[in-house]
Amino acid sequence: MDVRLNQLTEPPDPRPGRDPQVAVIALGSNEGDRGETLHAAAERLRRLPLVDDLVMSEPIESVAVKVDGPDHDAPRYLNAVALLTTRLAPQVLLGMMHAIEEEHGRVRLERWGDRTLDLDLIAYGDSRSDEEHLRVPHPRAAERLFVLEPWLSIDPDAVLPGAGRVDQLVRRLKDPATDAGADR
Repeated sequence: MDVRLNQLTEPPDPRPGRDPQVAVIALGSNEGDRGETLHAAAERLRRLPLVDDLVMSEPIESVAVKVDGPDHDAPRYLNAVALLTTRLAPQVLLGMMHAIEEEHGRVRLERWGDRTLDLDLIAYGDSRSDEEHLRVPHPRAAERLFVLEPWLSIDPDAVLPGAGRVDQLVRRLKDPATDAGADR
């Protein structure tokens, strides 16, 4: 008897595989139980298909940013950043992120309005896209300490594609004069 017949082997996957990429996702909430919402959203992201790993920063609190700038009268945000290792295409991941927002009661009534959950795709590996439905890296990420500081806390060597090292971006935002001569 040929022993090879008794060996169980899985046939190769006929679809070409996508290499795993690290997606940087910003999580924010300023309505309801903000901490529980961020935790539940991270767990939901972790359970998505083709997700291999998720690391989330400790949440930080920040003032709400509206179209006209900071709004100190609006409920404060709890923000965190997750690094998600995935083989999902960025467009698919973004669609799933929008579905998770909806599961948490996200309603899009006004631009940059208060929300139960906000999930932003900040970066997807080194990918760049200026398509209307997929902008990566996120066009305003380099201006937002509430994204950069939590990201830096879980990845001290983080780089925002097209903008540079996250630690340098944080330094510039906190005190632009201290980094005037740094490489951009």
